[in-house]
Amino acid sequence: MDLDFTEAELQRYSRHILLQDVGAIGQAKLRAARVLIIGAGGLGAPLALYLAAAGIGTLGLVDHDALELSNLQRQVIHSTARLGRNKAESAAETLAGLNPEVRVEVHATRLDADTARDLIPRYDIVCDGTDNFETRFLLGDACHLLGRPLVSAAVLRFEGQLSTYKSHLGPPFPCQRCLHPEPPPPGLVPSCSEAGVLGAVTGVMGSLQATEVLKEILGIGEGMAGRLLLWDALDMRFRTVRLRRDPGCALCGEAATIRDLSAHRAAAPLACSLA
Repeated sequence: MDLDFTEAELQRYSRHILLQDVGAIGQAKLRAARVLIIGAGGLGAPLALYLAAAGIGTLGLVDHDALELSNLQRQVIHSTARLGRNKAESAAETLAGLNPEVRVEVHATRLDADTARDLIPRYDIVCDGTDNFETRFLLGDACHLLGRPLVSAAVLRFEGQLSTYKSHLGPPFPCQRCLHPEPPPPGLVPSCSEAGVLGAVTGVMGSLQATEVLKEILGIGEGMAGRLLLWDALDMRFRTVRLRRDPGCALCGEAATIRDLSAHRAAAPLACSLA
């Protein structure tokens, strides 16, 4: 592991290096890490900002959307001057200004089964900052099948949730389908544009997501694999529930039936959900 830091790096990451659980070795781990973020919106914005500030060596950003004025209430990585631009490209510009030592790989494309199969193996950890069930289930399936941990967060109105999925490592870790076996019927869960979301809630959940990514890379603390964090911002209450692996799960169970991503190729787009 390369422990040769420049004077600028030592100054930039000095508060990390002072931490007993991080130090120079931990900072070197962060510099060597490759993290893929799906979605440069409400969750992806704080997530990308804090990972870049922390010194993650390579960040991949996937987003095909163009920036709209209604996004700026919560997507703090962007600016009014960039309206109409691709979100991944806009986010990369901000990150370059924050920490030019981080390599940002822009993937200005919609994530589908083919791009997931191509991109996910290039990175160490995948982060779900998406806003629709179609992509969430694709990511959960792809990360399990391709052997990558998935740090997932979601928000709606004044609430958020967070978990890490490492089912590719086998029992006792559950996968995302152990919690939600199938997507809900269209229309059952209101969309972001229908229900709304408090902008600061996405900031909190994206920051918690970044914290879990850093913990996974550093190998410190108790991760969120096998646990689900639920937050009610109005009551300022956090609670954590245990997630158990489902022996009958179609993805990670004893007689799993999902063995590739072929079903996602024909899947119809689903309504915006939780981010």
